[in-house]
Amino acid sequence: MVRRVAVIGAGSSGLASIKCCLDEGLEPICFESSDDIGGLWRYKEKPEPGRANIYRSLICNSSKEIMSYSDFPPPAHFPNNMHHSQLLQYLHLYVEHFVLLQHIRFQTTVSSVKQGPDFSHSGQWVVETEKKGGGKESDIFDAVMVCTGHYTQPHLPLNEFPGIDTFAGRYFHSWEYDFAQDLLGKRIVVVGIGNSGGDIAVDSSRVAEQVYLSSRRGAWVVSRIGDNGLPSDFLKGARLSMLVQKYLPSLADRLMAQKINQHHDHRLYGLLPSHGSLL
Repeated sequence: MVRRVAVIGAGSSGLASIKCCLDEGLEPICFESSDDIGGLWRYKEKPEPGRANIYRSLICNSSKEIMSYSDFPPPAHFPNNMHHSQLLQYLHLYVEHFVLLQHIRFQTTVSSVKQGPDFSHSGQWVVETEKKGGGKESDIFDAVMVCTGHYTQPHLPLNEFPGIDTFAGRYFHSWEYDFAQDLLGKRIVVVGIGNSGGDIAVDSSRVAEQVYLSSRRGAWVVSRIGDNGLPSDFLKGARLSMLVQKYLPSLADRLMAQKINQHHDHRLYGLLPSHGSLL
């Protein structure tokens, strides 16, 4: 008897889960609440509550050599660091190549996952779903794979910003950011120097009057491009580099910090963090 697997979400993880289930002779059924694949990598002009959101200019920090599926490389003419539209195209090519679409039920939300009545014996799960426009179903599965991601709820701790209630300007989370033109001529403070913070600071600086990037403890700012034009994350993952990191971590950290500082001295720019460069 073929074991049935419920896959929740048709983003990059969900698609790989469907394919791996098929490879193992299992019967996957993927439930996707939207009307298309892609998850995080589906750009929307207006953010939808409960879903991840990306901005118009977003380019992947990871190179295609590192982030692609091991059994399906992206097209050779795609850039090392893909724009979100190219990554979504890549996911569509993956689905088409491995014939995954027939295993996905779109506009179907999983409302409940609970153990079956004889779970201690069978290990089966009861999955309840609701189709958009009405229609509820309940089905039994031998396993459930949750591939919904975790970038769906913006974290905006306004209680940590005294005086925000009297601030006359606009404030919002990066989840709401779309493109720089909305900030034409503005004076902007971007709070946080993570990937999104750095991206938005650079993007908005093209049209803003002034942009400040606020960092609590600094950060290592690393170029996507490494030696000889190769992707920096590709070089970091090379065998020799990995061996040095494993057996001589302190030395590897010092060498990496020296290399990063050759581009710009983090101490000079007030960016030197307290943590190591390989964390």
